[in-house]
Amino acid sequence: MAADLISKARAGDGEAFRELTEPHRRELQVHCYRMLGSFQDAEDALQDTLLAAWQGLGRFEGRASLRTWLYRIATNRCLNARRSASRRPAKQWDVPDVEPPEPTGLGEVVWLEPYPDALLEGTIDAPPGPEARYEQAEAVSLAFVAALQILPPRQLAVLILRDVLGFHTNEVADMLDSSVESVKSALKRARASLQHRRPTAGSREASPARHSPAEDAIVAKFVRAWESADLDALMALLTDDVFVSMPPMPFEYEGRDVVARFCASIFHAGRRFDLVPTRANGQPAFGAYLRAANGISHGMGLYVLTLTGDRICAMTRFENSVLPSFGLPRSLPNR
Repeated sequence: MAADLISKARAGDGEAFRELTEPHRRELQVHCYRMLGSFQDAEDALQDTLLAAWQGLGRFEGRASLRTWLYRIATNRCLNARRSASRRPAKQWDVPDVEPPEPTGLGEVVWLEPYPDALLEGTIDAPPGPEARYEQAEAVSLAFVAALQILPPRQLAVLILRDVLGFHTNEVADMLDSSVESVKSALKRARASLQHRRPTAGSREASPARHSPAEDAIVAKFVRAWESADLDALMALLTDDVFVSMPPMPFEYEGRDVVARFCASIFHAGRRFDLVPTRANGQPAFGAYLRAANGISHGMGLYVLTLTGDRICAMTRFENSVLPSFGLPRSLPNR
């Protein structure tokens, strides 16, 4: 059947091409997202990949599977994007009436965007290849994707293809028009860099299972604390080394004391929020809506929580421009 579809697609049958590529579409988009760190950039790279595959199908020789061939195209399209793209610039603090404390650091990956869980269906629980070293859920987490962005492009590609997707070394070498020795060397350097960036990742207590009672309990406590501006209740949920970031603003806060001062600066300004639950990157997330005097709540951003055990170890805040990707409205009526 696949051979028949390929023949039809080569003859210009667009529906046959769609049947060939649709089963791989979501996993290719997730691959582009890991490579680029931006949901919008990933969608652009996916479209470029499908166009290149349509135009180049006549050159597909069948020496590797169609899936492997598509990954080859997608990887090289993303590498081109990494080399040529002008990344989204950092933004200055722009929250009215809120004077934040001095940040403990300035983030490098200000172009990071969240990925809707609704588009991860069928990919996050899919078994990885035989050579993979990471579970699919871990490999789409915000912390992991952010750490990947610091790697040089070729090391990034090799690590994702080998350790996340589980392709064999010789397959990766073929995808990148490289040698097996070069792939092995790049992989060694990438693993060392990633370990340096995430030294505590392996020592943390595991996060609760998705949609489990344990996760639901933490999420419910967070919502009550944030919506009621209860700083003490919120701090009781955080680890000592909790980390807060807010791309494309580069401000970062690490440690419960400074995060407490940051949250206090928001609550003390009289800002009160309604939170609408969703999920991003396999993690609990919320659309954050600022209550106005007229009773309407206006979308101000998206919060994504990272959990460890029964605590929150990280919170990432994104701008309200990401809300439509999650099917969330720009504003809420009276509640």
